[in-house]
Amino acid sequence: MKHLFTLLFICLSLAVTAQNSPREYIEKYKDLAIRHMDEQGVPASVILGIAMHESANGNSKLAKYLNNHFGIKGKNLSTEIKSSYRGYESVSDSYLDFMGAMRRNKKFEALFGKFSSYDYYHWVLGIQNGGYAASKQWGSKVLATIKKYHLYELDKRPEGFDTDLALKAPPAEPKARTSIFSVYTVKKGDTLLAIATKFRSSVRLLMSKNSLSNSRLSIGQKLLL
Repeated sequence: MKHLFTLLFICLSLAVTAQNSPREYIEKYKDLAIRHMDEQGVPASVILGIAMHESANGNSKLAKYLNNHFGIKGKNLSTEIKSSYRGYESVSDSYLDFMGAMRRNKKFEALFGKFSSYDYYHWVLGIQNGGYAASKQWGSKVLATIKKYHLYELDKRPEGFDTDLALKAPPAEPKARTSIFSVYTVKKGDTLLAIATKFRSSVRLLMSKNSLSNSRLSIGQKLLL
Protein backbone atom coordinates (compact mmCIF):
# COMPACT_ATOMS: atom_id res chain seq x y z
CA MET A 1 0.00 0.00 0.00
CA LYS A 2 2.86 2.35 0.85
CA HIS A 3 4.39 1.79 -2.58
CA LEU A 4 1.02 2.48 -4.20
CA PHE A 5 0.74 5.89 -2.50
CA THR A 6 4.33 6.69 -3.46
CA LEU A 7 3.64 5.84 -7.10
CA LEU A 8 0.45 7.90 -7.06
CA PHE A 9 2.32 10.88 -5.58
CA ILE A 10 4.99 10.65 -8.27
CA CYS A 11 2.39 10.51 -11.04
CA LEU A 12 0.57 13.52 -9.66
CA SER A 13 3.82 15.45 -9.32
CA LEU A 14 4.73 14.71 -12.92
CA ALA A 15 1.31 15.86 -14.09
CA VAL A 16 1.62 19.14 -12.23
CA THR A 17 5.17 19.84 -13.41
CA ALA A 18 4.62 18.78 -17.04
CA GLN A 19 5.99 21.47 -19.32
CA ASN A 20 4.66 22.54 -22.70
CA SER A 21 7.28 22.68 -25.43
CA PRO A 22 7.13 25.57 -27.92
CA ARG A 23 5.92 23.19 -30.63
CA GLU A 24 3.20 21.81 -28.39
CA TYR A 25 2.04 25.31 -27.53
CA ILE A 26 1.89 26.28 -31.20
CA GLU A 27 -0.15 23.20 -32.11
CA LYS A 28 -2.51 23.80 -29.21
CA TYR A 29 -3.27 27.48 -29.86
CA LYS A 30 -2.45 28.26 -33.50
CA ASP A 31 -6.08 27.83 -34.62
CA LEU A 32 -7.21 30.28 -31.94
CA ALA A 33 -4.64 32.83 -33.11
CA ILE A 34 -5.66 32.37 -36.75
CA ARG A 35 -9.33 32.86 -35.87
CA HIS A 36 -8.59 36.17 -34.17
CA MET A 37 -6.45 37.22 -37.14
CA ASP A 38 -9.35 36.51 -39.49
CA GLU A 39 -11.78 38.42 -37.29
CA GLN A 40 -9.61 41.40 -36.28
CA GLY A 41 -6.61 41.67 -38.59
CA VAL A 42 -3.74 41.22 -36.13
CA PRO A 43 -1.24 38.72 -37.60
CA ALA A 44 -1.57 35.26 -36.07
CA SER A 45 2.22 35.20 -35.77
CA VAL A 46 2.12 38.29 -33.55
CA ILE A 47 -0.68 36.96 -31.34
CA LEU A 48 1.02 33.60 -30.89
CA GLY A 49 4.52 35.07 -30.56
CA ILE A 50 3.47 37.42 -27.77
CA ALA A 51 1.57 34.65 -25.98
CA MET A 52 4.56 32.30 -26.17
CA HIS A 53 6.91 34.97 -24.86
CA GLU A 54 4.67 36.27 -22.07
CA SER A 55 3.53 32.86 -20.83
CA ALA A 56 6.77 30.93 -21.38
CA ASN A 57 4.84 28.64 -23.73
CA GLY A 58 2.06 28.28 -21.19
CA ASN A 59 4.42 27.22 -18.41
CA SER A 60 4.50 30.40 -16.30
CA LYS A 61 2.65 30.67 -12.99
CA LEU A 62 0.33 33.28 -14.49
CA ALA A 63 -0.56 30.88 -17.27
CA LYS A 64 -1.03 27.86 -15.00
CA TYR A 65 -2.99 29.53 -12.19
CA LEU A 66 -4.67 32.48 -13.91
CA ASN A 67 -4.90 31.35 -17.55
CA ASN A 68 -3.13 34.64 -18.31
CA HIS A 69 -1.02 34.19 -21.45
CA PHE A 70 -0.40 37.85 -22.33
CA GLY A 71 0.80 39.46 -19.10
CA ILE A 72 -2.23 41.74 -18.83
CA LYS A 73 -2.69 43.26 -15.38
CA GLY A 74 -5.98 43.40 -13.49
CA LYS A 75 -8.04 41.64 -10.83
CA ASN A 76 -8.17 37.93 -10.16
CA LEU A 77 -9.89 35.63 -7.67
CA SER A 78 -7.09 33.09 -7.36
CA THR A 79 -6.43 31.48 -3.98
CA GLU A 80 -3.30 29.79 -5.37
CA ILE A 81 -1.10 32.84 -5.92
CA LYS A 82 -1.11 36.52 -5.05
CA SER A 83 -0.75 38.56 -8.21
CA SER A 84 -1.61 41.92 -9.74
CA TYR A 85 -2.32 40.21 -13.04
CA ARG A 86 -5.76 39.46 -14.43
CA GLY A 87 -7.28 36.03 -14.06
CA TYR A 88 -9.42 34.25 -16.67
CA GLU A 89 -11.75 31.29 -16.68
CA SER A 90 -10.05 29.91 -19.77
CA VAL A 91 -7.06 30.48 -22.04
CA SER A 92 -9.51 31.43 -24.77
CA ASP A 93 -10.72 34.31 -22.59
CA SER A 94 -7.12 35.48 -22.21
CA TYR A 95 -6.69 35.59 -25.98
CA LEU A 96 -9.99 37.41 -26.35
CA ASP A 97 -8.97 40.02 -23.77
CA PHE A 98 -5.67 40.58 -25.55
CA MET A 99 -7.58 41.43 -28.70
CA GLY A 100 -9.74 43.74 -26.62
CA ALA A 101 -6.62 45.44 -25.25
CA MET A 102 -5.49 46.10 -28.81
CA ARG A 103 -8.73 47.98 -29.39
CA ARG A 104 -9.00 49.71 -26.00
CA ASN A 105 -5.60 51.39 -26.21
CA LYS A 106 -5.54 54.24 -28.76
CA LYS A 107 -1.89 53.63 -29.67
CA PHE A 108 -2.55 49.96 -30.38
CA GLU A 109 -5.88 50.63 -32.10
CA ALA A 110 -4.13 52.94 -34.58
CA LEU A 111 -2.08 49.99 -35.84
CA PHE A 112 -5.14 48.38 -37.42
CA GLY A 113 -5.33 51.10 -40.04
CA LYS A 114 -1.58 51.14 -40.72
CA PHE A 115 -0.40 47.57 -41.10
CA SER A 116 -1.64 44.47 -42.88
CA SER A 117 -2.38 41.11 -41.27
CA TYR A 118 0.97 39.76 -42.52
CA ASP A 119 3.24 42.66 -41.55
CA TYR A 120 4.30 41.07 -38.28
CA TYR A 121 7.45 43.19 -37.98
CA HIS A 122 5.67 46.53 -37.81
CA TRP A 123 2.91 45.14 -35.61
CA VAL A 124 5.44 44.03 -32.99
CA LEU A 125 7.31 47.33 -33.12
CA GLY A 126 4.04 49.25 -32.92
CA ILE A 127 2.88 47.29 -29.89
CA GLN A 128 6.24 47.79 -28.18
CA ASN A 129 6.29 51.52 -28.95
CA GLY A 130 2.74 51.73 -27.64
CA GLY A 131 4.02 50.76 -24.19
CA TYR A 132 2.96 47.12 -23.98
CA ALA A 133 6.12 46.16 -22.09
CA ALA A 134 8.79 48.11 -20.21
CA SER A 135 11.72 46.07 -21.49
CA LYS A 136 13.51 47.53 -24.51
CA GLN A 137 14.35 43.99 -25.62
CA TRP A 138 10.71 42.86 -25.59
CA GLY A 139 10.11 43.45 -29.30
CA SER A 140 13.35 41.76 -30.32
CA LYS A 141 12.49 38.69 -28.25
CA VAL A 142 8.99 38.40 -29.71
CA LEU A 143 10.36 38.80 -33.24
CA ALA A 144 12.99 36.15 -32.53
CA THR A 145 10.25 33.74 -31.46
CA ILE A 146 8.23 34.46 -34.61
CA LYS A 147 11.25 33.83 -36.83
CA LYS A 148 12.61 30.80 -34.96
CA TYR A 149 9.34 28.88 -35.18
CA HIS A 150 8.27 30.31 -38.57
CA LEU A 151 5.06 31.65 -37.07
CA TYR A 152 4.72 34.03 -40.02
CA GLU A 153 3.65 31.02 -42.08
CA LEU A 154 0.33 31.22 -40.20
CA ASP A 155 -0.29 34.72 -41.57
CA LYS A 156 -2.20 35.32 -44.78
CA ARG A 157 0.67 36.58 -46.89
CA PRO A 158 -0.13 37.35 -50.55
CA GLU A 159 1.35 35.21 -53.28
CA GLY A 160 4.73 36.58 -54.28
CA PHE A 161 5.40 38.24 -50.93
CA ASP A 162 9.09 37.88 -50.07
CA THR A 163 9.62 37.98 -46.29
CA ASP A 164 13.43 37.97 -46.43
CA LEU A 165 13.56 40.75 -49.02
CA ALA A 166 11.07 42.82 -47.06
CA LEU A 167 13.23 42.64 -43.95
CA LYS A 168 16.34 43.63 -45.92
CA ALA A 169 14.76 46.60 -47.74
CA PRO A 170 16.80 49.81 -47.16
CA PRO A 171 15.37 52.91 -45.48
CA ALA A 172 13.87 55.60 -47.69
CA GLU A 173 16.38 58.19 -46.48
CA PRO A 174 19.93 57.64 -45.14
CA LYS A 175 19.31 59.63 -41.96
CA ALA A 176 15.85 58.28 -41.28
CA ARG A 177 15.06 55.49 -38.84
CA THR A 178 15.38 52.12 -40.55
CA SER A 179 12.14 51.20 -42.28
CA ILE A 180 11.01 47.71 -43.16
CA PHE A 181 8.83 47.62 -46.28
CA SER A 182 6.51 44.97 -47.61
CA VAL A 183 7.73 43.80 -50.99
CA TYR A 184 5.66 42.32 -53.81
CA THR A 185 6.98 40.38 -56.80
CA VAL A 186 5.22 41.21 -60.07
CA LYS A 187 3.60 38.23 -61.80
CA LYS A 188 2.30 37.70 -65.32
CA GLY A 189 -0.87 39.70 -65.92
CA ASP A 190 -0.27 42.14 -63.05
CA THR A 191 -0.99 45.83 -63.54
CA LEU A 192 -0.10 48.68 -61.24
CA LEU A 193 -3.78 49.45 -60.73
CA ALA A 194 -4.59 45.84 -59.83
CA ILE A 195 -1.72 45.69 -57.33
CA ALA A 196 -2.71 49.05 -55.80
CA THR A 197 -6.30 47.88 -55.43
CA LYS A 198 -5.27 44.53 -53.93
CA PHE A 199 -3.11 46.16 -51.26
CA ARG A 200 -5.38 49.15 -50.60
CA SER A 201 -2.89 51.60 -52.02
CA SER A 202 -2.93 53.88 -55.08
CA VAL A 203 -1.11 53.95 -58.39
CA ARG A 204 0.39 57.33 -57.56
CA LEU A 205 1.71 56.13 -54.19
CA LEU A 206 3.23 52.97 -55.67
CA MET A 207 4.90 54.97 -58.44
CA SER A 208 6.30 57.39 -55.88
CA LYS A 209 7.60 54.65 -53.54
CA ASN A 210 9.28 52.82 -56.41
CA SER A 211 10.47 55.87 -58.42
CA LEU A 212 8.50 54.78 -61.49
CA SER A 213 8.12 57.17 -64.43
CA ASN A 214 5.27 55.14 -65.95
CA SER A 215 2.95 52.26 -65.08
CA ARG A 216 4.72 49.59 -67.15
CA LEU A 217 5.81 46.54 -65.13
CA SER A 218 8.09 43.56 -65.76
CA ILE A 219 7.53 40.02 -64.53
CA GLY A 220 9.74 39.43 -61.48
CA GLN A 221 10.02 43.13 -60.70
CA LYS A 222 10.08 43.95 -56.97
CA LEU A 223 7.71 46.63 -55.71
CA LEU A 224 7.71 48.31 -52.31
CA LEU A 225 4.11 48.42 -51.07
